[in-house]
Amino acid sequence: MLYIEAVTRAEELRKELRYHNDLYYNQDAPEIDDFTYDRMLRELEDIEAQFPELVTPDSPTQKVGGQAGEKFSPVVHAVRMESLHDSFSFDELRDFDRKVREAASSPVYVVEPKFDGLSVSVEYRNGTLVRASTRGDGVTGEDITDNILTIKSLPHKLKNAPAFLEVRGEVYMSFESFLALTKRQEENEEKPFKNPRNAAAGSLRQKDSRVTAERSLDIFVFNIQQVEGKTLRSHTEALEYLGELGFPTSFYKKCVSIDEVIDEIGRIGDKRGEFPFAIDGAVVKVNDFNTREELGSTAKFPKWAEAYKYPPEEKTTTLLSVEINVGRTGVLTPVGIFEPVLLAGTTVSRATLHNSDFITEKDIRVGDRVVIRKAGEIIPEVLSVAEHGESSVPFEFPSLCPSCGSVVTREEGEAAIRCTNTDCPAQLMRHLIHFVSRDAMDIDGLGPAVLEQLVDANLVSSPADLYKLRLEDVLTLDKKKEKSAQNLIGAVEKSKANELYRLVFALGIPHIGLKAAQLLCQKFKTIDEIIAAPEEEIALIDGFGEIMARSVAQYFSLDSTRELVSELKSLGLRMTPSKVRSGGGSFEGKTFVLTGTLPTMSRKEASKIIEDNGGKTSSSVSRKTDYVLAGEAAGSKLDKARELGIAIITEQELMDMIGE
Repeated sequence: MLYIEAVTRAEELRKELRYHNDLYYNQDAPEIDDFTYDRMLRELEDIEAQFPELVTPDSPTQKVGGQAGEKFSPVVHAVRMESLHDSFSFDELRDFDRKVREAASSPVYVVEPKFDGLSVSVEYRNGTLVRASTRGDGVTGEDITDNILTIKSLPHKLKNAPAFLEVRGEVYMSFESFLALTKRQEENEEKPFKNPRNAAAGSLRQKDSRVTAERSLDIFVFNIQQVEGKTLRSHTEALEYLGELGFPTSFYKKCVSIDEVIDEIGRIGDKRGEFPFAIDGAVVKVNDFNTREELGSTAKFPKWAEAYKYPPEEKTTTLLSVEINVGRTGVLTPVGIFEPVLLAGTTVSRATLHNSDFITEKDIRVGDRVVIRKAGEIIPEVLSVAEHGESSVPFEFPSLCPSCGSVVTREEGEAAIRCTNTDCPAQLMRHLIHFVSRDAMDIDGLGPAVLEQLVDANLVSSPADLYKLRLEDVLTLDKKKEKSAQNLIGAVEKSKANELYRLVFALGIPHIGLKAAQLLCQKFKTIDEIIAAPEEEIALIDGFGEIMARSVAQYFSLDSTRELVSELKSLGLRMTPSKVRSGGGSFEGKTFVLTGTLPTMSRKEASKIIEDNGGKTSSSVSRKTDYVLAGEAAGSKLDKARELGIAIITEQELMDMIGE
């Protein structure tokens, strides 16, 4: 490669890699798979090796891609959390072995699976878990202590513990938990996570630890970063000690030659479809700590470890048909039905085709030979068309709903095609499931199985019918005894007193999530005000856009919606907030940003106080911010508030402002 070509290509790669680093590490929303990213990084490494003068301090080859976000307090790592250098061939592993043997004549290696999750540090003082943090950029991460405490397999207290211990582990989500989560997301027509790694990272970065707890995260601990009062000489000795302390650790194998290492990597690769969690490779580490010390590290990687990355498995199969499913808000989703094929350890016979644009863009036709793989080793996806089937024709999306026969529509600027009939049978079950869900009306005992029985028995054909149920109706259901039937009726009755925003969210308005429902009910104090509000006024709500405002206005303009609301009102459901304030509250029109750890309350509790008094909270500091509520270890938000001259208050000053 000529020097001038190298300069241009290196800059292109750095720009692309920084963009994808931000999506992967900070937004948990990657656009490309790991294998494609790793290849780009390797190309940049090769260019910089050929032309060392092109290496820059901020190059993606020189630093870990993540960074500490503003959502959590920053944590500076006493021991740098390094990344690993990747190999894509056994020749590259042999090259790694050669370099190690220049410092150690007879190295012993440890081979472990490489988990596809989020790397974290967990600290214990006198046996008590005191802090947990993400890797971030390797030097500074985010404090996620509240969220890490929701992981049941991670010990919160250690027996016979040293005075201080810092361990490193990988937080992951099992395939079972991931499938359950994406199923809920699809039922609510939310954008599902692409793979278990993104799901784990997104769940661990939740501001509300209760959401994290619902996601059933798990962890493997694989390294000791620091320890006081205990001398360890090797990695296997450290792993055994971690097991004695009660940490969940994974399997490993000691190997005395690179050939033995390669055999073990092959064995793990052959079995990866059998694991209940995602792995994307295997890790090779020098066992002896003194040898590690001699080998040292580069600016980004330890020289005593190497990661071997497995290529994603792809298969070709035939598309037999396209099935159209109708979602809760009427969205028609095409699902491809394939000739069954074994992929990443399981048989695959169907995969979502997303929407009409996806099918058109890839020119997918029934009868085609298509290339498929599993994103994150779990969700089947179509990559491309290998060959059009004989006499195949372009797929035509139905103009009528396959469930009820009503006309389907597509709004300008949207990829989704929807059924226009709000009484569509296919939408009813999904609508009911959403209506009774935890964040909506939270009716305990009304799971999908019970709802299906109620619908099949013609007892429920709309959410309003749930509030007309009698004890004798429920007792007719299969396996319902009097006690459980009474509990169900009681749960339905109790839900009538829920806050208005829960009801608004439960109605299932397209594009309106829980937070948007809360904002809507802060602006308009009764359901009648929301119904009467013009689209232009709704669009003025901070956090709303044109599509959301149009969706609300259109939904409440429907006769069927107004009839449902009127019926729910007559059945005794709350149609106003529980606290109606004259003048709107002492924080009316004020925006608060919370940062740091407060002395006596959580940020969620402080946010509720602010919102109950008419204010609103934001995650970032700007010139529109009125107050920054700062606690201990406040971080960059506090610095920005000082820079902009924004009022900074303490927890006590907040309470003084509301007279408590």
